[in-house]
Amino acid sequence: MKLIIQTRVNQSYLQVWNGFDKKLFDQLAPPFPPVRVVRFDGCLEGHVVDLELNFLLFKQRWVSHITAQNTTDAEIYFIDEGRQLPFFLSKWKHKHRILKDGTHAIIADEIEFRTPFLLTDYLFYPLMWAQFAYRKPIYRRVFA
Repeated sequence: MKLIIQTRVNQSYLQVWNGFDKKLFDQLAPPFPPVRVVRFDGCLEGHVVDLELNFLLFKQRWVSHITAQNTTDAEIYFIDEGRQLPFFLSKWKHKHRILKDGTHAIIADEIEFRTPFLLTDYLFYPLMWAQFAYRKPIYRRVFA
């Protein structure tokens, strides 16, 4: 399944890129499940993000590697790919794009995911959409 959510913010794409740090990552965490950051190297190729998701009765690890990062005059992006995923995901690839839009920027989350079963792909789609739509007001507030 593929999902794309875009948010226009009132800072330049370079300012937004400089704000992609652990502090922002912590603010973007959804209310459920609670997330504990085990490791956050950053957003450059070769970096690792290791999370522990707390589902109250059990915990799951989510480890992603930053597999690519690039900067041009029009955009900055990085890609995180899941290496160790929670039970409900079998594939995760998330391209974070920061697009130049005049003196502003557009943050685009482009997600490709799979669950163990095709039916659950469709069931999870609205949940994934909601998790990333949740970020839109946070992005707008942080990059006002």
